[in-house]
Amino acid sequence: MFAIYAVYLQNSQEKENGFQTASITTKVAEHTVDFLEMIGYYADSIQHDKELSVKLLIENQYTARVIEGCNSISIIILFISFIVAFAGSIKATILFSFFGSLFIYIINVLRIAFLTIMLYKYPDQQELLHNLVFPAIIYGAVFLLWVIWVNKFSNYKK
Repeated sequence: MFAIYAVYLQNSQEKENGFQTASITTKVAEHTVDFLEMIGYYADSIQHDKELSVKLLIENQYTARVIEGCNSISIIILFISFIVAFAGSIKATILFSFFGSLFIYIINVLRIAFLTIMLYKYPDQQELLHNLVFPAIIYGAVFLLWVIWVNKFSNYKK
């Protein structure tokens, strides 16, 4: 799965003639903006012209950026790999992989939106927020899904 994703990135990102992120990274930024607007912020996303990232703006202020590592695909691949490694029935494995991946994607968009709001309000806390709090959200969600999987659906459950 990582090899397929690497080929996708190689064919969908542009660095030579201006920067363009992969479509999934752009889509995550767009969904983040949609959520921010839904909760009352004036938000926008703009392709960064000097790097492979999408700028997130709140009230026309560049607040955060979405890079390839923020789009949740690598985490979803890791999640699915674990589910397959500790497989249950075919149906349960496929359904849990699909709905778990969807859950991770949604949690990731909410996480980025919350990070963007916090950086807008508390820019001095960037280090703490970006390096500790927000990774804990996404990795905590994945860990919780893994625990549910092993205890409820995996053939390895007790």
